[in-house]
Amino acid sequence: MKLLLTEDEPDLSRALVAVLSHAGYEIDAVYDGEAAVQKAAAAPYDCMIFDIMMPKMDGIEALRVLRSRGNVTPVIMLTAKAEIDDRITGLDAGADDYLTKPFAMGELLARIRSLTRRSESYTPKQLRLGDVTLNTDEQELSSHNSIRLAGKETKMMEFFMLNAGKELTTQELLDHIWSDNTDKDPEIVWVYVCYLRNKLQAIRADIEIAGEHGGTYVLRQFR
Repeated sequence: MKLLLTEDEPDLSRALVAVLSHAGYEIDAVYDGEAAVQKAAAAPYDCMIFDIMMPKMDGIEALRVLRSRGNVTPVIMLTAKAEIDDRITGLDAGADDYLTKPFAMGELLARIRSLTRRSESYTPKQLRLGDVTLNTDEQELSSHNSIRLAGKETKMMEFFMLNAGKELTTQELLDHIWSDNTDKDPEIVWVYVCYLRNKLQAIRADIEIAGEHGGTYVLRQFR
């Protein structure tokens, strides 16, 4: 799983990166809210950890920007302040959980595990980009007409639509779609990209999956 950590205290950031990496997470660490917004707009994450007090743009404002753009990634807010108003402000901005410094590393890990387990329950069941709608419950992709998807096709299309405009690597797609398979062949990603391309053409969609075999892919509008 991939996490975005935004913490402006260098010592704490290094400690968090060490603990989270040891726990098996892939970490991107940045040090201000503007950088967090840029990273979250460019890459997919399973969970994000934002300090509230940061330079350039604080964590709450960065979160508001991301939520206004449709980013639904779970977010844990960190702060040195214990006042209840700060918790309310962060939660109202779209935070999913809250930790007050100092905190135990074990508690942070437990909260990350809890949020990533629950995240699928909070993902919208109907996603839309351009003139295309994906109904994940019905496994149906619709535009000028409709077509049914297989289970892995639905999961891949959902991941693309939740991360529209972002470059997704073959490995990221493999890890996300086939996370339950220990014997994963990267070639399967290309096979399913081709399946989805054919189905998007069949419904005369105004979106496409751009990219080459074995490389990165991006879902984008073309009309």
